[in-house]
Amino acid sequence: MENSRLRAYARRTFGSRPARVSARVLAVLLVAVVGGWLGMTFGAKVDTPVGPADVGMSLAPSWSGETVIDVRPLGTLSFNSHDAPLRLDLTIEAVHPEVAEEILKNPRWADRLPTTIEADVIAGLRSLVVRAALFAVVFGFITGLVVFRRLSRAAWTAAGSLVMVAVLGGVSALTFNPRSIAEPRYTGLLTGVPSLVGSAESIVTKFSEYRGQLAKLVTNVSQLYEAGSTLPIFDPDPGTIRVLHVSDLHINPLGWNVIKSLKDQFKVDFIVDTGDISDHGTKAENEFVKEIGTLGVPYVYVRGNHDSLTTQRAVAKQKNAIVLDGAAATVKGLTVYGIGDPRFTPDKSVQAEGDESKTLLDLGRANAAKLAPREWPRPASTSAPDKIAADIAAVHDPTVGRGLSGYVPLVLSGHVHARSTELLPSGTRLMIQGSTGGAGLRGLEHDEPTPLTASVLYFNKSSHRLEAWDDITVGGLGEQWIQCERHIEPDPGRTIFPESPQAPPSPTATGSGSPSPVALASGANVPYASGVSDGRRHGTGRKP
Repeated sequence: MENSRLRAYARRTFGSRPARVSARVLAVLLVAVVGGWLGMTFGAKVDTPVGPADVGMSLAPSWSGETVIDVRPLGTLSFNSHDAPLRLDLTIEAVHPEVAEEILKNPRWADRLPTTIEADVIAGLRSLVVRAALFAVVFGFITGLVVFRRLSRAAWTAAGSLVMVAVLGGVSALTFNPRSIAEPRYTGLLTGVPSLVGSAESIVTKFSEYRGQLAKLVTNVSQLYEAGSTLPIFDPDPGTIRVLHVSDLHINPLGWNVIKSLKDQFKVDFIVDTGDISDHGTKAENEFVKEIGTLGVPYVYVRGNHDSLTTQRAVAKQKNAIVLDGAAATVKGLTVYGIGDPRFTPDKSVQAEGDESKTLLDLGRANAAKLAPREWPRPASTSAPDKIAADIAAVHDPTVGRGLSGYVPLVLSGHVHARSTELLPSGTRLMIQGSTGGAGLRGLEHDEPTPLTASVLYFNKSSHRLEAWDDITVGGLGEQWIQCERHIEPDPGRTIFPESPQAPPSPTATGSGSPSPVALASGANVPYASGVSDGRRHGTGRKP
C-alpha cells in the first residue's frame, strides 16, 4: 500500500509537463557542459610565435583560474590571473637563436620587443578562443547526438556548449588581475638527476654530493626568478635594499647551501637570522656558526630558545656578525632592533609553569617602550631620550613580536617551523619564517622531510618600508624541488599606531633580552621543534 502511494506521488510530481520540461532542460545543459569541456580539453590548443619563441597555448578545466607558464626543464611559473574555472597553459616549444641574437645586438629591436610580445600573445589568445569555441560546439553536438539520438537536442547541446565558452571567457576577462603577473609562484624540479638519498647509509655516503646538487638547484632557480623580477608592477631599482630572512637552522649544513646561493643570486645586502642556529647550545656546536664569516655580508642574529649564551658569543666572534639582544643596529641604511629569546630550553626535561605566553608578550611590550615608527614626532627636549626608529624588529618567538605591534612596521620571527605572515590591526606586519635548516634532524622524523625555507625582502631605500618579498621553499633532505612565490605589499606607506591608546610599560630587566630571573626561576618551557608543527600540517611541507 505504501509503495503504491509513493509511485503515485512520483507520477504526480515528475509526470507533469513543467517537470518534464525542466528535466529535459537540465539534461541538455548537463550534456552541453560535458561536451564543451571535452571539446576544450582536446581541441583548445594552438601554437603561436611570441617574440623569438614558439609558444604552445592550451585551455583546460581547473578548480581555480590561473595561468601557468612551462619553462622546462627548470619548472613552471603560475599566476592567479583570473577567477573562472579555467587554466591557461603556455609552453615554450622552441626559441629561434637568430631572432634572439638580433634582439641582443639591435637595441631598437629590443625596445620594440614588449609591444611585439603583447601583440603576439593577444593574437594567440584570439586564435585559442576561436578554436576552443569551435571544438566545444562540435563536441557538444556529438555528445548530444550520442546521448539523446535526436538532431534537435544535439543542436541545443551545441548551442549550450558555445554559451558555456562565452560565459567562461567573459568571467575570465571581467576578473582578470593584471597585478598577478608581479606575484608569480615558481615550482621546479631538477630533472635528469638520480635519487641521491635512500637508506641511512646513502645519507652518510652521498651527503656532500647532495649538498652540491642542492646548491646548483637553488642557483638555477634563483637566476630564473631574478630574471622574472623585471616583470611589470614591481621592478626593484638599484637602490632597493634586499634582506634575506632565515631562521631555525638547527645545525643543518644544507641551510648554509641555501643561504649562500640565495645571497649570491638575489644580491642581498644583509641577512637576518631569527634564532635557533644550534640545536642544544653546546660548545661543540660552535663550529657550525663559523660559516657566517664566509658569507661576505652582514649577518644580524638574535638568540633562539635552542641557543645558549655560549652560542650567542660564538656568533658574535664571527666576521660580519651583528648580535642584537635588546639593542638596535643600522645595517645598509635599515635600523634593526633585536630581542634574544629569554629561555634556554634545548630539551623537554623541564615542564612549563605559569602563563609563558603572557611573559613573552610582556617582554615584547617592555621593549616596545624603546621604539617608535619613523613618522612619529620626536621629542623637542634634548634631555629626553629619543625613541629608536626601528624599521625591522627581529625576535625568535612570534609571541614576543606581537608585543611590539604598533611600534615597528615589520617584525621578523621564527620558532614554529611554519611560514606565515599577518598584518596586525596596528599596521605592523608579523612575518614568521619556517625552518631554513628543515628542522634539523627532526625534519626526518616524518614521512616526508621538512622543507627548507627562507625569504628575500625588498625595502625602499627612501622610506625604509617593505615593498615586496619572495618566499623560497626547497625540498628537504633527498628531495630536488624548489618553489619561489612573490608577494607585493599592498600599502607600504600605511600608518603604524598602537592598537591600545595606553603606552607600553617601562623597560624592565627582561627588556635587555637576557634570560629573565622570573623565566629561569619558573623553568619556562616552550614547544620544541620535535613537538610543534614543522609546516607540513599547515600545508607548507608538501611537494608542490
